[in-house]
Amino acid sequence: MTRLRGGAVTAVAVLVAMTGCKSEHATGAAGPEDTGSGGAAMTAADSLAVKGRAPKTGYSRTGFGSAWADTDSNSCDTRDDILKRDLRAVKFTGGTCKVSYGLLRPDPYSGKDITYRRGRSQVDIDHVVALSDAWQKGAKYWDPGKRIALANDPLNLIAVDASTNRGKGDGDAATWLPPSKAYRCTYVAAQVAVKKKYGLWVTAAEKAAMEKVLGTCPKQKLPSGGNPTKAPERFRAR
Repeated sequence: MTRLRGGAVTAVAVLVAMTGCKSEHATGAAGPEDTGSGGAAMTAADSLAVKGRAPKTGYSRTGFGSAWADTDSNSCDTRDDILKRDLRAVKFTGGTCKVSYGLLRPDPYSGKDITYRRGRSQVDIDHVVALSDAWQKGAKYWDPGKRIALANDPLNLIAVDASTNRGKGDGDAATWLPPSKAYRCTYVAAQVAVKKKYGLWVTAAEKAAMEKVLGTCPKQKLPSGGNPTKAPERFRAR
């Protein structure tokens, strides 16, 4: 089922669940392509470096730049780009950037149908790999441009039910998975894709959890696409 509208994003982060996983999000015309043969997600997960979780010391959201920076220079902020991409029946306020209304059918994390209205917190844009988790697994040592890129990369972003998302916190695959079991293969494949793209490591427990999930969908492919791994020089982080 195609549930995406063509947005102004350069590439989108929506993933297609393959054999063994029921798809709840489908790739739109401008979406990323799955790469490699069946089972590419498991192969990529196996290739991720394993290290211990570093201290959270020094982490702040500002280390990843201003929230929802327009790093793709399409004159719309990243949050609205993702809302346009992931919601159906979208309506706008004052042009074609500010999404005022839309339907999340279904929410990939809970399976519920959610109505989005601007100013009400029923829909979040989730970082599939949480920024705090990224900080503790390599991002602390990056230059600011790479951190800003991660925070605004459509490959790492998805519109979801706010209440379900806030239960995730900065959890990784070892500590949190979507309540909707049908979406777990797609979700873990997304985390693997982001961590591989940006060179983030995983803990031993996290890798084991990823492989356990992907073992239930051995033909799961690996999503690709999104933005470059370095934001334009005009963006700054503190």
